[in-house]
Amino acid sequence: MLSINNLSFSYNKRNGNLFDDFSLELNAGNVYGLLGKNGAGKSTLIYLMTGLLTPQDGEVLMNGDNVRRRLPRTLSDVFLVPEEFELPKMSIKKYVSINAPFYPHFSMEDMQRYLDIFEMGTDLDVKLNALSMGQRKKVFMAFAFATNTSVLIMDEPTNGLDIPSKSQFRKLVTTCMNKDRLMLISTHQVRDISEILDHVTIIDHSQVLLNTSMADVTSRVAFRPLHEGDQPIFVQQSPYGALGAVPAQPGEETKVDLEMLFNATLLNPEAIHNLFTTSK
Repeated sequence: MLSINNLSFSYNKRNGNLFDDFSLELNAGNVYGLLGKNGAGKSTLIYLMTGLLTPQDGEVLMNGDNVRRRLPRTLSDVFLVPEEFELPKMSIKKYVSINAPFYPHFSMEDMQRYLDIFEMGTDLDVKLNALSMGQRKKVFMAFAFATNTSVLIMDEPTNGLDIPSKSQFRKLVTTCMNKDRLMLISTHQVRDISEILDHVTIIDHSQVLLNTSMADVTSRVAFRPLHEGDQPIFVQQSPYGALGAVPAQPGEETKVDLEMLFNATLLNPEAIHNLFTTSK
């Protein structure tokens, strides 16, 4: 679905390349979590993936088309929800009437259903500028999901949402996901999305430190209190004692702690690499 091939990119020559010979494959039927520390290039990568930035070398292909060519068939089948956005001073109905025609699979019925999930009601005459930031984000995401594009990319989608709204967002993702769709969520709020991911990708500039399914994580890493004889990849202290990310024993399965996995991958990348490249 999305193929990133030997990508190199820099904002200016003085600071060097943010990405250098970077490659990554993303496939339909998956909800990806894109994780990385501040400055690792997550947002830049998203803009490259959607054709909003031009790489110095390499290419991003969506179904074989270079996204930077910005062909109508590509633009109408990918949607980006950026971390920050502005909506015009008009009603929801007017916004939809102007923007929906660019997306041939847009469904007004779906959008109304998604607004209901967000408990936004069905009054489409309400002015966007009369809504709070969180409400505007809900409307924008309801529209994004209702476009029914094959690729949906979201940058920090839970920022600005309260706790009930974050739960509604997770419900929306599971409601809209299907085998023909690719969703990618870039975030630092890993606890908000860990339950809905089926794939995790951790990057650090030009390196893909980890790119695997959540099922593979479950089978290879256990997240639990330490036992005698454990050789932890990562340890963190809790009010109840030391917790660790440790190689899973045969048949051992624990709930994935995405935050602990992220820290383990950044601080002990060699151990993570060895663990995930060893055949089971």
